[in-house]
Amino acid sequence: MNDDQSRKRLGRGLAALIGEMDKPAAEPRQALAQADGKVPIEFITPNPRNPRRKFAEMELADLSQSIQEHGIVQPVVVRPAGTDRYEIIAGERRWRAAQRAGLTHLPVIIREVDDRVALELAIIENVQRADLNPIEEAAGYQKLMEEHQYSQSDLAQVIGKSRSHVANTLRLLKLSEDIRTMLVDGALSAGHARTLVTAEQPAELAQRIVRDGLSVRQAEALAQTTAQRPARAERTPAASKDADTLALEKLLTDVTGLTVSISHREKGGELRISYSTLDQLDELCRRLQA
Repeated sequence: MNDDQSRKRLGRGLAALIGEMDKPAAEPRQALAQADGKVPIEFITPNPRNPRRKFAEMELADLSQSIQEHGIVQPVVVRPAGTDRYEIIAGERRWRAAQRAGLTHLPVIIREVDDRVALELAIIENVQRADLNPIEEAAGYQKLMEEHQYSQSDLAQVIGKSRSHVANTLRLLKLSEDIRTMLVDGALSAGHARTLVTAEQPAELAQRIVRDGLSVRQAEALAQTTAQRPARAERTPAASKDADTLALEKLLTDVTGLTVSISHREKGGELRISYSTLDQLDELCRRLQA
């Protein structure tokens, strides 16, 4: 299978390759993916390169309870890994929950794929189902780009995301380990984390976001204000602004979520809105056009 053929097939989504794997159990009348058979659960092993590393305890417990009552609704997708052995391509969460539920056999869909396609499918399946935290998603994208020579545009087309989404997600890997841990644990959102990538003091800002419960817009405004301070200190001190101007600046900053500065002159004046990311500019344009 060459690269172009592989990417075209993957671009159609997992359903085109392995069937509708994860239709909700609430739709029993819809045709589900047909299993190729059942395999003893001890013959199935997880994929060591699965981008998903974190499995929520509550989700596993709930799924295990559901499996005890209704069984496995969707087969686990595997590939041969030796005599009577199989490696999971998609469905590790179901496999883990089935073990807890005490199942001895699992329905499986068997696919003959190489290491590259197995990795691609594992990443795409998790991304499509939003099962990855932002750092796992970023690491998965990086693996595809480093090991399989994907460009950001190629990857965006395959996984069905925009190129800006891929680029912004990859930038999260530049964050320090402490901040990435906060992101993985859910203390920070991906929106917060994108703000921290360009912040001058990301660790301090991250702590303040968590401590004060700042929204993404508030975090962006704070980061922008902090970034502007050194530049302002170098400028010739301007005349003090009156209370009405300061109040108007604060009002516009709160409304837009961006830093707004107003400068009066003899004739007219200047209103400046500062942004840190293209996402902020897009949001501002959307508001102005509304």
